[in-house]
Amino acid sequence: MPRIFCALLIGAALSAAGASYQGMFRNPMVSPDLLGASTGAGFGAALAILLSFDYFGITIMAFCFGLGAVLLAYTVSRFSKLETTLSMVLSGVMIGSLFSAATSFVKLVADTEDQLPAITYWLMGSLSSIKGRDALFAFVPIFLGLVPLILLCWRINLLTVSEAEARSMGVNTDRLRAVVIICATLVTSASVSVSGMIGWVGLVIPHFCRLLFGYDYRRLIPASILMGGTFLMLVDDIARVATTSEIPLGILTSFVGAPVFVWLILTGGGRRAP
Repeated sequence: MPRIFCALLIGAALSAAGASYQGMFRNPMVSPDLLGASTGAGFGAALAILLSFDYFGITIMAFCFGLGAVLLAYTVSRFSKLETTLSMVLSGVMIGSLFSAATSFVKLVADTEDQLPAITYWLMGSLSSIKGRDALFAFVPIFLGLVPLILLCWRINLLTVSEAEARSMGVNTDRLRAVVIICATLVTSASVSVSGMIGWVGLVIPHFCRLLFGYDYRRLIPASILMGGTFLMLVDDIARVATTSEIPLGILTSFVGAPVFVWLILTGGGRRAP
């Protein structure tokens, strides 16, 4: 039951975070790890494994470093003289690259018999080690992040228009953008800290929901939550029964996400006016 609950919870969290980021950056090809939450969490977990922490210690380290990576990217963007959205994207790419390099260094110095396989498997994403305590740990920050996103979904619609239009409607775009980043970072970091790095869910599911339900975030975010949780639960079932040894979730979601991403590139993301 903890594993099924976490699959539903993490799928819903990643999908909602991806949909929120796509609205904020006005681009359906944005994913939840844009600002470095996943790579930061990956480095935190790899460092914890190197230091021989227990499983719960690895989870805590991954969560903290995921939050820290996004905080660092946001801080750098605030000092930039570039346009706000562009500066955040560039800062996220830079921070993500930095933490990816740091993770590679940890793998280089890790023990090849024990620590390196553990780091590699964790980075591929899996729910095989989930316990009740992990489900409870993930639930609190994900709940705290999802509720504001649901309550503010009508305001996220205003982030899809130009800054001038949003401000003319009385919306403080900087404050709203900061709230979206905080909530999306909470749910992403909590998800990655207990499951490892599971890619593509936050990109593919919101896009399918957009094709089915349109661009109105009052429908898009709830639909992404429901479809994302269902999708990851089904993928986890396939991971357990497809072969004699369990397949990491990151591999299966990549098999689905990569062809869809190619399709998005060829079709321009299927963008249309709301």
